[in-house]
Amino acid sequence: MKIRIATRKSALALWQAEHVAEKLRKLTAVSTVELLPLSTRGDEILDRSLQKIGGKGLFIKELEVAMSEGHADIAVHSMKDVPVHMPPGFMIGAVLERANSADALLGRNGMRLEALDAGSRIGSSSLRRQAQLKRLRPDLKVEPLRGNVNTRLKKLQDGEYDAIVLAAAGLERLGLDEHISQLFMPEEILPAAAQGVLGIECPDDRPELVELLASLNHATTERTTLAERAIARVFGASCQSPVAAHALLSGTELTVTGLVALPDGSEVLRDALCGQSSDATELGQKLAKRMLGNGAREILDRADAMLADSTNG
Repeated sequence: MKIRIATRKSALALWQAEHVAEKLRKLTAVSTVELLPLSTRGDEILDRSLQKIGGKGLFIKELEVAMSEGHADIAVHSMKDVPVHMPPGFMIGAVLERANSADALLGRNGMRLEALDAGSRIGSSSLRRQAQLKRLRPDLKVEPLRGNVNTRLKKLQDGEYDAIVLAAAGLERLGLDEHISQLFMPEEILPAAAQGVLGIECPDDRPELVELLASLNHATTERTTLAERAIARVFGASCQSPVAAHALLSGTELTVTGLVALPDGSEVLRDALCGQSSDATELGQKLAKRMLGNGAREILDRADAMLADSTNG
């Protein structure tokens, strides 16, 4: 079987696609694997925030078009960027073993969060990170930051920011983890749902391909991913919502933690639930519904209003 992988052109996306390609090439049923690098609207529009141009789904749409038109067979994504509702005709055929799920601070001169002066500028376009950073240090300024990993690093090195926050997994995959000055524990900054997870998307009407991809699936990561994405789905959260979710598996017990917040960090609701890993989706749903009953809906509505005000402004 020949497999063509649709991928974005960034260094990290190409690394991820090649990582999957290496695994596919080891399968006897696979004859050749080719990469199809594509430019997406999310990559092309860098002068506006993702909230203003339609969200992280803009990084995925062109890859799905390539698959639907028969130019590609699969696409590789960072699962934290994948909308919780898959479009008709597509599915996640496999998730690979999770890498580091933590958020990382890259401070000028290796400075940690507590060492930054009041009023220091931190670069991050994630409302989830912004809310939790402001919760930890309300005296800091969190300012928008777009571009690929190297572009963001250059902005830090050029003095546009005093620190930036990125996913540790991406830095480690690109061999740039030497720039990390601090890894945030989940108790400090809870990561995005499925952060650090690579997913392989494919058309759902190709059973041979679906069966092939299933052999690459990592069962533990699948459980935690299902639970975390279930939380975001119940909340109706987008990639821009100040929502976090994290699950840990110990034996057969799954501990799921969820968080919602106002973008300015003035209000945060956090809760956790334990249960059997076989009920991962149900466990995530149960936690999210309990949080909705404890005020999460009101926080999310106020966060949406704040986001709308900033977008219109």
